[in-house]
Amino acid sequence: MTEVNERKGGVALVTGASAGIGRAFALRLGASGYRIIAVGRRRDRLEEVASALPEGQIETITADLATDEGIEAVAAACAREPVSLLVNNAGLAHYGAFADVAARDIAEVLRVKVLAATLIAHAAVPGMVDRGGGAIVNVAGMLAFGAGVPLGPAPGRATYVATLAHLVALTQALHVELAPARIQVQALCPGIVATEFHSRQGMDLSMLPRMSAEDVVTASLSALASGEVICAPGLEQTGLLDAVQDASLAAFGAQSPMLADRYRAG
Repeated sequence: MTEVNERKGGVALVTGASAGIGRAFALRLGASGYRIIAVGRRRDRLEEVASALPEGQIETITADLATDEGIEAVAAACAREPVSLLVNNAGLAHYGAFADVAARDIAEVLRVKVLAATLIAHAAVPGMVDRGGGAIVNVAGMLAFGAGVPLGPAPGRATYVATLAHLVALTQALHVELAPARIQVQALCPGIVATEFHSRQGMDLSMLPRMSAEDVVTASLSALASGEVICAPGLEQTGLLDAVQDASLAAFGAQSPMLADRYRAG
């Protein structure tokens, strides 16, 4: 397995790089010798990140990935630059009861977490194939496996949770497809992280134990080096994830063209 350390000196493109996990990725990878392309919606915050790295080591792209123009600008950078590590981190959530959330807010979450992440990866892969390798990290979350858990302080999160499940499934499918081309694909699934993400939803989680963004990045890069496809930074028992995958494949393989007995009349 190609270790991430071998890609030092390459180009890393990080979306959502102006804060939280994305910022931690940009700074860690920059300190490791990568040339960084940092993508975010707020120019002032991107400039703050850029000021922490040597001049000429980081390029910033101000783009809103909820828009066609923003997606196209970042996809063009992936096609233009020799990106060896793509971190699809951009995200947002409009929590709320599904019946009450505005359709435009649902569309925004889907565009950023599903459409943008998928199309940006699609733009990066051909160059990675041509260069003989690369890596993609899709930042999802443990809620991808917890759609049915009690809501707690969240009024509703159906669309957001569904986008995380998409990223996990996309990662697993691309892992199978791209492994022969020496391209690693990882779904990074942290739990609650000490960033401003939840406060933007009006939720105060400051009293709950939370992982640091820096620790999330440490886990992701270590998992790339060891070849983990699903990286759950706070999960000690990785066999639980294996059991989920094994159960899914078992259910897929056990299907029949005959109608199951429970659906037969009488």
